[in-house]
Amino acid sequence: RTVRILLVEDEINLAEAVAAGLRSEDFEVTLCHDGAEGLERATSERFDVIVLDILLPGLNGFRVCSGIRSAGIVTPI
Repeated sequence: RTVRILLVEDEINLAEAVAAGLRSEDFEVTLCHDGAEGLERATSERFDVIVLDILLPGLNGFRVCSGIRSAGIVTPI
């Protein structure tokens, strides 16, 4: 089974580089570039791991993490 990773990072070049590296190791990576989108994806889809930046537009990473946990999701962040 492929490991699914949600990567929430607003610096697009950095996000793309990290995603490319993970994909080269056969991980499935979903990218989001702001906190609100990250929270939406994290609570509506199933991921094995969430990589979450702190300084994000919209909702910061702490608020995203809090929202994920409030939804009862225990995925490692």
